[in-house]
Amino acid sequence: MNGAQPFGLYVHWPFCRSKCPYCDFNSHVADAIDHARWCQAYLREIATLAPRLAGRELSSIFFGGGTPSLMRPETTAAIIDAARALWPGVEPEITLEANPTSIEAEKFAGFRAAGVNRVSVGVQALDDNALKFLGREHSAKEALAALEVARRNFARVNADMIYARPEQTVAAWRSELARLLELGLGHLSLYQLTIERGTPFFGLHNKGTFELPDEDTAAELYEMTGEVLTYAGLFAYEVSNYARPGEECRHNLIYWRGQDYLGIGPGAHGRLPREDGGRSATANLRRPDDWLAQVELAGYGIGEDNVLSPAEIGEERVMMGLRLAEGIAEDIIPDKARLPRLIAGGFLECIEGRIRTTAEGRLRLNAVIADLLG
Repeated sequence: MNGAQPFGLYVHWPFCRSKCPYCDFNSHVADAIDHARWCQAYLREIATLAPRLAGRELSSIFFGGGTPSLMRPETTAAIIDAARALWPGVEPEITLEANPTSIEAEKFAGFRAAGVNRVSVGVQALDDNALKFLGREHSAKEALAALEVARRNFARVNADMIYARPEQTVAAWRSELARLLELGLGHLSLYQLTIERGTPFFGLHNKGTFELPDEDTAAELYEMTGEVLTYAGLFAYEVSNYARPGEECRHNLIYWRGQDYLGIGPGAHGRLPREDGGRSATANLRRPDDWLAQVELAGYGIGEDNVLSPAEIGEERVMMGLRLAEGIAEDIIPDKARLPRLIAGGFLECIEGRIRTTAEGRLRLNAVIADLLG
């Protein structure tokens, strides 16, 4: 491996004030948190695992969760300072996910002082009834106010939104997008609502308590989203992510381009190089107490460290890379036998040795990838 190849650092904060009914992330509601103890555990795990990425370029740090804006800014600062000391050089993109409650927005200046230079605000909707359905604690008014505070504190701001919600119309979604675009944000992450097994929404949906828009409506919502945002100067560089040129999320590009990343914290995943030139998929212990105890005992909280085969590496790069507008190099596809049929069907295209999805292919991305990989 090229020693200068960039990598990302993902830091998972597992705590939330409440659990959203659609969320299947590793998040937990806690009454009390020993912030000093958690800070020391993060610093110890980073220091223990740093030799696996010695001499590399730290391109990005991403604080995800959970709700990382519930961290103390001092903890964030300590982690950032430790990472900069271990991997000096290029100034990394440093993103922190935040909820748009007034309490958390008040901490934005502290996170900026800690070194955070990009914030991703979990707006999710600009409709109060939809926010209530999604189990969010903020109102649309609070969300817009928090975005204004974010823009005053950070040069780069992203808003997360969920659409294709029950009874949502194309006109209503267009109105929500218009309100967001008035703020002049440089990046939007827009995800269609999916029902994940193990969440409260899974049981409610199975009981028929609510219905999602049908496939035709979902496709119309997606296509309209692209048209509106392209006209406003934000381009779909990934299936669900839109940015002005130069404001693409550097950290998420590391995932989608199949590069290395170090995962810190409960349930965090990683992709790390091996001394023999191979690659490992790591997964930390999920339960916060289990992770904390193991880090304090052994210095790290990894529960699984599996060697990936060349075929697995190739398949993963296909699955992630086809999400990007830039696509993938044709030669990384493990088996090209199905490629001509998918190109002829209008789902994929090949331009100068790179395979990309077409507009039709993006609407059926999961099926296209499954077909391509067999």
